Amino acid sequence: MNRGLTGEAALTAAWVVALVATLSVLFIGEVLGQMPCLLCWYQRAFMFPLPIVLGLGLWWQDARVGRYGVALSLCGGAVALWHMGLYVGIIPEPIQPCTATGPSCTDANQLILGVPIPLLSLVAFTLTASLSALSLKDPRS
Repeated sequence: MNRGLTGEAALTAAWVVALVATLSVLFIGEVLGQMPCLLCWYQRAFMFPLPIVLGLGLWWQDARVGRYGVALSLCGGAVALWHMGLYVGIIPEPIQPCTATGPSCTDANQLILGVPIPLLSLVAFTLTASLSALSLKDPRS
């Protein structure tokens, strides 16, 4: 299939965002030792397949792989939006740690460059969904 530059560029950008987000949360967890809360785990379940799925779509030149990027990103984005609502207090339910001594996203160490991790996740899912959708809009695909 011959995709135009716009569709392929958008899909490549979506793959880069997903890859950076995945590698970032792995770094935060495995290198920095910050355990994710339960909602972060749910978001990871939707983020981790994205670099693989989008990367294989690029490799195999599948012009319609963006639909999987949209689906996974919308689901993960919904969890991230809920998580952000809890974080800022819009949703009147306190964030509970996974265990009594487990992590909580209200801790100061859950900020990256002063930005809360749930917001970073929401931005990554929004970008990935938007770019994946844009890759499907290419009239030459």
